[in-house]
Amino acid sequence: MRLNSVTAGVALAGALCASTLTACGSGQGLTITLYVNPQNNLQHVVDACSAASGGRYRIEYHKLPRGADGQREQLVRRLAAGDTSLDVLGLDVTWVPEFAEAGWAEPWTGAAEAEATRDVLPGPLSTARWNGRLYAATKHTNVQLLWYDDRITATPPKTFDEMIAQAGRLKAEGKPSSILFTGAQYEGLVVFYNTLVASQRGHILSDDGRSVVLDDGAVRALELLKKLTTSGVTDASLASQKEDEIRQAFQRGQGAFELNWPYILASYAKEKPRDVGHLRWARFPEVLPGTPSRVTIGGFNFAVSSYSKHKPEAFEAALCLRSPQNQKYQAIEDGLAPTTRSVYDDATPLDPAQPRSTIAARFPMKADILAELSDAAVRPLTPAYQSLSTVISKVLSPPSDIDPPAAAAELRERLTNALNSKEIIP
Repeated sequence: MRLNSVTAGVALAGALCASTLTACGSGQGLTITLYVNPQNNLQHVVDACSAASGGRYRIEYHKLPRGADGQREQLVRRLAAGDTSLDVLGLDVTWVPEFAEAGWAEPWTGAAEAEATRDVLPGPLSTARWNGRLYAATKHTNVQLLWYDDRITATPPKTFDEMIAQAGRLKAEGKPSSILFTGAQYEGLVVFYNTLVASQRGHILSDDGRSVVLDDGAVRALELLKKLTTSGVTDASLASQKEDEIRQAFQRGQGAFELNWPYILASYAKEKPRDVGHLRWARFPEVLPGTPSRVTIGGFNFAVSSYSKHKPEAFEAALCLRSPQNQKYQAIEDGLAPTTRSVYDDATPLDPAQPRSTIAARFPMKADILAELSDAAVRPLTPAYQSLSTVISKVLSPPSDIDPPAAAAELRERLTNALNSKEIIP
């Protein structure tokens, strides 16, 4: 554990607490609970932030299930019951409107809000707001890239049409040719479709999230999804493939192109170290030629529970856990893309004994990540997102069976029902 690197950024949170957040020192030996998904090196950050409190509190890390649905279910059940034992909540970027609207997430104000928003990239920051107020602090972000092997493809395709054409030629030559993406009936398919919609400059919902739009851009995205999956260049098991399935398929040489998150590089380096030098990446292919695609943001945010009995300490702990220095630590150790802009330019090694323990070494694709984040897409912001996601993944599955006009009509009807609480919300 590189404690100095992890704790370097907590002084400001402590000073903020002392100067602006009342009652920060009122509870000697308090336990501040953190509920978030399992992350390999987050416990190191938790321990350092506990130590940095000077004994005023200790952060206790409770690991939620690995699956997003299980994480949300556990949090929703406990918060709906008014559970006061939850302090800091790890929220998927799609949950903030729901938790804010339900009154489960405490708004960030004053100095805490100022620190939580300082130097944060606009795209990730938009996932932490609802109705003009900040309800969470951004922790890490994510965008998908195009991955390919330079032994198979010397030059990556710039557009979807080029990618489909290249895959067809590779198939005719008997080479790996599949275009791998998350086609299973789950959130990954919704993310992919949302990227296609946003890249067509279309909309699923209105900007305020209160009505269904599903405009011409959204219909063209359905047409592209249909074209992609009926051109003979997708894997036979597409309808059951999630992120890790396509990662493994690509590593086995079953695909020419993979549309997936940046963690692909670390996984490839660990499992196929002899071949990692041939793994290449590029920006997500353009849907509209000449116009960069708008790629859907992933990631996590930290919220403070409205039922917490120790809100001042919880805000301070959350600020420490997602400080720029700790974002840098988890970027290098866990491959989690930072939300703070300056972290990407930090050239200082995390460990002086390991000169390559830097952001540049861990994220050689950082320029493409930043370029995509500069005009990224956000999934529809609405408290009913979980229900909308279920509807979209159901209507679009399997993608090869889509009838674009019929699917658009069904989506308009069922998404309207979901917004009006007429669809079953999981």
